[in-house]
Amino acid sequence: MGRLFQVTLEGKIYSCRHCKAHLALSDDIVSKAFQCKHGKAYLFSKVVNVTVGVKEDRLMMTGLHTVADIFCVKCGSIVGWTYETAHDESQKYKEGKSVLERCKLDAPDGTNYWVSHEAHIGGSDPDDV
Repeated sequence: MGRLFQVTLEGKIYSCRHCKAHLALSDDIVSKAFQCKHGKAYLFSKVVNVTVGVKEDRLMMTGLHTVADIFCVKCGSIVGWTYETAHDESQKYKEGKSVLERCKLDAPDGTNYWVSHEAHIGGSDPDDV
């Protein structure tokens, strides 16, 4: 097996909760208003140190999207998904961006986000608030 190369970020870093691999910068957050089945999720314009899974169509709260799950390159944990195609014109801004589930991340200040018992089940798009 080959050597694993990872990108090292500088600044306010969101990292994998399991292995601490750098995943994204706070400056690259597009929205904190997303929800996933485990609770909060953030939309990022850029993520690093992830591998992309198989593309699939998913019906989400804001319509049909072609997405692919993304996995931490170091430990293999699923950390979110990336938007390949938004089928609704009003959702095109998501294309090429990635969502990281907050419960899978360590925040820049070192804190974790724990899943609450009230976490929304079945959603994976922003709140309509």
